[in-house]
Amino acid sequence: MAAAMASAAERAVLEEEFKWLLQEEVHAVLKQLQDILKEASHRFALPVSGSEGTIKQENFVLSTSGTDQVKGVLTLQGDALCQADISLKMPRNNQLLHFAFREDKQWKLQQIQDARNHVNQAIYLLMNRDVNYQFKTGSEVLKLMDAVMLQLTRARNRLTTPATLTLPEIASSGLTKMFTPALPPDILVNFYINLNKLCLTVYQLHVLQPSTTKNFKPAGGSVLHNPGAMFEFGNQSFTAALPAAEGQDLNFLQLLELQAVLVLCGVSKPLQHYHCRPICFPCAS
Repeated sequence: MAAAMASAAERAVLEEEFKWLLQEEVHAVLKQLQDILKEASHRFALPVSGSEGTIKQENFVLSTSGTDQVKGVLTLQGDALCQADISLKMPRNNQLLHFAFREDKQWKLQQIQDARNHVNQAIYLLMNRDVNYQFKTGSEVLKLMDAVMLQLTRARNRLTTPATLTLPEIASSGLTKMFTPALPPDILVNFYINLNKLCLTVYQLHVLQPSTTKNFKPAGGSVLHNPGAMFEFGNQSFTAALPAAEGQDLNFLQLLELQAVLVLCGVSKPLQHYHCRPICFPCAS
């Protein structure tokens, strides 16, 4: 009888501690996570007119490995390339071509915009569970964290995995109109993020003569097209050569991952008291 009463009293104490944990500790950690994700989201975007603070510009020096065939200096601010300076040495005659962004142009990186949208969705999920919301079970907390984790995973995957594009899609993009002097009609360029590196790709095009189009097979979508890839554009057939891509680490990606690891693991620690699995954000090796 006494043992049963002691067990009931211990259970009551544990239930009170559990209730306190759900009402106080979880909200405190979720607020910390929300603040850090807001900071990460802020780094993804340019400030709007009149907003406080400015986004730091980061310069990236790109070049082909072991040669001086392609060189570039790119300036990234938030989700936009605000400056680009590209030097290209043509392989046939060693002619040096130089192009730069027009002063009135910026190129938005869709990968960063999409990643920011996923981070903002994670923030929205957390804001819907503010301090006035009462969690009733540990599984409810974990369900929320799974949803937040899904958005952060999608953000990271979108940021580190470039879209596969066909050569006609690259040729018809507004990027071809960004430069001064204008790009020659036989040059295509593309910018993207691959893993944790900002990359530049340059293609030189060669017109296919009608006698050589018998075995024409257009290339599909790809991140980096192989030399000899064929495509049609503007009622002409082309083959692409001279792909060149080289990258430099993106610091804000590493910062986002580090912050997410620290905070999401921090969220899981209080929940371990009632046998919940830890939550971690996958890091790049």
